[in-house]
Amino acid sequence: MWLCKLKKMLQAGLGTGALLYSGIVLAQELRYNMPKGVTPISREIYGLHMLIFWVCVAIGVVVFSVLFYSVFKYRKSRGVTPAQFHEHTSVEVVWTIIPFLILIGMAIPATKTLIAMEDTSNPDLTIQVTGSQWKWKYDYLDNGVSYYSNLATPMEQRDNRAAKGEHYLLEVDRPMVVPTNQKIRILTTSTDVIHSWWVPELGVKKDAMPGFINESWALIEQPGIYRGQCAELCGVGHAYMPVVVQALPPAEFAAWVDEQKKAQEAELAAVSKEMSMDELMARGEQVYTTHCAVCHQATGQGVPGVFPALQGGPIATGPVEGHLNIVLNGGRPGTAMPAFAQQLSDADIAAVVTFERNSWGNKTGDTVQAKDVKAARTSAAR
Repeated sequence: MWLCKLKKMLQAGLGTGALLYSGIVLAQELRYNMPKGVTPISREIYGLHMLIFWVCVAIGVVVFSVLFYSVFKYRKSRGVTPAQFHEHTSVEVVWTIIPFLILIGMAIPATKTLIAMEDTSNPDLTIQVTGSQWKWKYDYLDNGVSYYSNLATPMEQRDNRAAKGEHYLLEVDRPMVVPTNQKIRILTTSTDVIHSWWVPELGVKKDAMPGFINESWALIEQPGIYRGQCAELCGVGHAYMPVVVQALPPAEFAAWVDEQKKAQEAELAAVSKEMSMDELMARGEQVYTTHCAVCHQATGQGVPGVFPALQGGPIATGPVEGHLNIVLNGGRPGTAMPAFAQQLSDADIAAVVTFERNSWGNKTGDTVQAKDVKAARTSAAR
């Protein structure tokens, strides 16, 4: 009888072991596992992850094998009398030395990887990544290119008024563009609270802290688009702070840099251009949706007690000078209203102020031009 029971137990154990092994093998290809990534560091991290995983599997197999054997071999139905002892020097030495050796074996490759992660020397390109509520700014310190990256998921999807897209909350208007097969040094900092710049496939996750600059690096070997997000709870708009990195071949990256420089020059030249009300409203709506709607809502009604309403509110219907001052320099200390003087161009600020003063029933009829914003900047600087 007991032989039959043992046979069934062994068969069950082998079956469970086979399922466990096949599950482990398949897990390497499933989306629930850590990605191998497209950088040398990300692959080292993945290798460490799988090494520790297999160590844990081996420990589990040994421990549970001894446990199940002991339960079967020394079960009560066989009349076994439990041994009575409180100390066993040999056993204590063994179960101290073995874990120590296991930890040393894991620490050596982990330390090598950690040292490699911190080696930001000899970069081909340096980019400063600045987090703010709730967007990223990318400054290419070697090329003079600078811009903000904002969430591009339409407001209709965020408000559940439209079907979610493939990259819902993981799409931006301007990704961070980098060249392939070049070492990129990434400097992370923040203007307000703690954020965290995280792209799993690059093997990079670094906190962005106000007043500090943290360093990391990546060398992307394959062209493509790689997505991540802020990994530090940073306020009500935390979910609206994705990271998108686009890796291009070096020649295409150089062409992209030239395009950005020309676009920046064209934006500076736009200061002297007079825009019509229609042009201001169209551009202002786009700027408002990107930068303002998270707090003040798409309807301009704001959030009572937190973000003031622009619909019929004293800011959007009061003096233009006061409206401009708040957009340029931010709200009162202690409020969440950021200063947009460094974030938006004169033309964008002129457009969004015009839009806010002539939307949702606000009918001031005011138009603000880029030259007015430039004059306000100059006045504030004196």
